[in-house]
Amino acid sequence: MGRQSKRQTGMRARIAAAAARIMAEDGIDNFALAKRKAARQLGALDTQALPRNDEIEDELRAYRALYQADEHPRRIDELRRIALAVMQALEQFNPYLTGPVLKGIAGPYAEIDLQLFPDSTKEVEIFLLERNISFSTQEGRRYSGDRARAASLISLSWQGVPVRLAVLDPRDERLALKTSPAGRVGERAGIVEVGAILSREHAGKER
Repeated sequence: MGRQSKRQTGMRARIAAAAARIMAEDGIDNFALAKRKAARQLGALDTQALPRNDEIEDELRAYRALYQADEHPRRIDELRRIALAVMQALEQFNPYLTGPVLKGIAGPYAEIDLQLFPDSTKEVEIFLLERNISFSTQEGRRYSGDRARAASLISLSWQGVPVRLAVLDPRDERLALKTSPAGRVGERAGIVEVGAILSREHAGKER
């Protein structure tokens, strides 16, 4: 490896560690924002040195395990329990938990990300309206490979926690979906899986 490549690799690692620290300490869940802040702090101008999201995730897990070993697991458990409650309420729309809450890297002010696969977006909106749950909507995209899939994004609050529902075509339920064409396939878990995760975590604490 040449001297320039070693410098690039070293800077990449430093940016990943700094971005993870920013996300953990400032409650930021936006990887791109954390990367930019970290790069500015370190004086890195070459975008080639920016780390991938999974590199930051590894650093974030290590940071939380070292410096937030008590409060972070409690908050993740709380967010997952709220997520499960929302999923159970929306069970008829085939909900899946995804994003930082599922991965266990969410910050204290994180948004719960759910995917729904109803017959139509209107069904979800009517469901929320009938229960006097305030929400806002916008159009979004999810990707299978490099192919865009239309998604309605519904934002609401549940027990004081922000929740974002990505409402997708039921035919896309079996597809591996990403948030961007170049991104990684997002992990997701249904009601049974999320319940099992919480049960395992609870059993581990009792030992």
